[in-house]
Amino acid sequence: MEVEQSKQVLPPAELHRRVESILDFSTASLSRALRESATGIIAEFKRKSPSKGWIKEEGQAEVIPLSYQKHGAAALSILTDEHFFGGCDDFISIARRSGVRIPVLYKNFVIDEYQLFQARLCGASAVLLIAACLSKSQCKALQQTAHEIGLEVLLEMHAEAELEYAGQEPDLCGINNRHLGSFVTDVDTSFRFAEMLPKEAVKVSESGISDPVTVKALRSAGFQGFLIGENFMKTPDPGLSLHEFISQL
Repeated sequence: MEVEQSKQVLPPAELHRRVESILDFSTASLSRALRESATGIIAEFKRKSPSKGWIKEEGQAEVIPLSYQKHGAAALSILTDEHFFGGCDDFISIARRSGVRIPVLYKNFVIDEYQLFQARLCGASAVLLIAACLSKSQCKALQQTAHEIGLEVLLEMHAEAELEYAGQEPDLCGINNRHLGSFVTDVDTSFRFAEMLPKEAVKVSESGISDPVTVKALRSAGFQGFLIGENFMKTPDPGLSLHEFISQL
């Protein structure tokens, strides 16, 4: 497992020490960025997917995230899972060094407190917690630790039974339109669950969004964030594709 391998390279005590040394530096707020954005687009740096294999194996973390920022993204999502998504923590560090200043979501299967400290150290603003991967108590504990070290939480749900997790008041509530088991994508999932989420929640629709008309409809349904990855990454110039998408909004 990647987490256990990381602990061998960088023991938890040393990771905690490094994070403590940077806690004076605040991170850009993802929830605030989405509330204040005219587009709400979270552009994703995603080189590979479990269902489709490599999307853009040659994609560079020092090029595409910065291009997204220049072309109007409200925030970024960067995959850090290596096995399924061809990502790594360094991609966030590299993006930050290239000049990325907007909020960055650390997207991985977070199940261990250690990963929260990894996210904070590499420059993330928020972490993804997936309800399907966590018990309620695990989710609550991870959210508390995330907040203690200055990270926001995007809680992802994709089934009606998981909507109870929203009662833990995460910073953002995400609805994944892609079923984690079958990989079938249906944007109607977001529309179906929108009314069931807390009224005051910053709502994010994830996956399967490829049309500006869909974004407009989702916004009317109460969503403020729209996570889009493959639609941009499969094109020759993801940043330019984002620009064209926004121009249609």
